[in-house]
Amino acid sequence: MTERVRVRRASTEDDIVEVAAMWTRAAAWLRGKCLDQWQYPVKWENIRRTVADGTCWLATDRDNRAIGTITVEFAADPYWDPSDDPDNALYIHRMVVEAPARGNELGSALLDWAARRARKAGKAWLRLDAWKSNPALHQYYLDRGFTLVRIDNNPADPSGVCFQRPATVEIHTGPDVTEDNTIEPRGTPGVTQGQR
Repeated sequence: MTERVRVRRASTEDDIVEVAAMWTRAAAWLRGKCLDQWQYPVKWENIRRTVADGTCWLATDRDNRAIGTITVEFAADPYWDPSDDPDNALYIHRMVVEAPARGNELGSALLDWAARRARKAGKAWLRLDAWKSNPALHQYYLDRGFTLVRIDNNPADPSGVCFQRPATVEIHTGPDVTEDNTIEPRGTPGVTQGQR
């Protein structure tokens, strides 16, 4: 696929509403697949925080319609131990691809874009944690060059399947992603990640 996708920082109240709506639609899609992932109310405070920090991004098509979102943060979740050198990575959260854009490897292209951001920031790793009860999602990340690091053993936490891949790895599939740098972050990246 050669279509270009533009990635821009979410920055407005409308963007916050759009990200929440995408998350809600993704949660409904997961529920339709009998998965328990994201089956709780939208955590507006987390979306607002990441927008204020400049770490929440919207992917838009050529008509400027939002077709996905991804949050890329400097702060590690508690799943990552001091021995993991947590400051040497960027962390992916809440990646959503809208239904009309599914099947075109937009998620893969967004992960490659995030890897380029990690390299630009001097980080060695791109990391994320996935929902424990979604093995298809685990395979998705494995198929895109990630390695399983560990599974958090807290039975009260449904997330905590930790994956990483070197920031130098890109899959080179999906649309070309270009970044709109005209909107600068309004907060300080790297604040502690809250409960998702």
